[in-house]
Amino acid sequence: MRKSKKLWCALGTVAAVAAAMVLSATDASATTVPANTGSIALSATKVVSGTFDGGMKRYYGTGDLGSGGQAEGEDPLFDLPNGGTLKNVILGSPASDGVHCEATCTLQNVWWEDVGEDAATFKPKSSGATMTILGGGALHAADKVIQHNGTTGGTVIIDGFQVEDFGKLYRSCGNCKSGQSKRTVIIRNVTATYKGGALAGINTNYGDTATFSNVTILKDSSKKIVICQKYIGNSTGAEPPKNGSGADGTYCKYSSSDIHYQ
Repeated sequence: MRKSKKLWCALGTVAAVAAAMVLSATDASATTVPANTGSIALSATKVVSGTFDGGMKRYYGTGDLGSGGQAEGEDPLFDLPNGGTLKNVILGSPASDGVHCEATCTLQNVWWEDVGEDAATFKPKSSGATMTILGGGALHAADKVIQHNGTTGGTVIIDGFQVEDFGKLYRSCGNCKSGQSKRTVIIRNVTATYKGGALAGINTNYGDTATFSNVTILKDSSKKIVICQKYIGNSTGAEPPKNGSGADGTYCKYSSSDIHYQ
């Protein structure tokens, strides 16, 4: 009798675990921000020189940085004026304008709980500058996650990133008044979960290119997320018109085997 009770108990445990596994596989969020090791309020932009390891602390804005809205021109929580590396940081809410990078830089294992105006903005002063984003992820971006500004082009590499509930994962500025130029983005090993608007927005008239590989898209059976949206950019501040979408081998570079739907 005791053995029977133990057997039924064991079977019940196995069933519960199996049910939890099914629930996790079908209903769990694909983008999960790691647990933080404590929270730190920033009332002024933290300027990063060299490498800053946040130790998985959660930083959020207060005072002048206490906005999570969509107003242009907001100050960031972190600024990398001379490049460098920002790693192991969680940006909480409100996050103001996230992270600014003005030279070759690396964002490694950086997470955004709730994107404000943008998660990160690249503003290179050299065409050879590169922003590299390794790992990390972002949730709830009403518009853009990674914004690529600057008048001298440069390259953004997004590798191993996770994004969910977003407007655009990457956008080459479509109407920067300070000037426009060719910009490059490489998106690889990225997981995007619907809802989302587009993985990349680029300007064909400036020669922008977007290259994709090993991209996984979740919960988008209707394929509503646009892989590569093309625009006609300008330097007047006007809203840029769309110029088609999809792979073309010149501006949007990928094949069907590079995009995986699950």
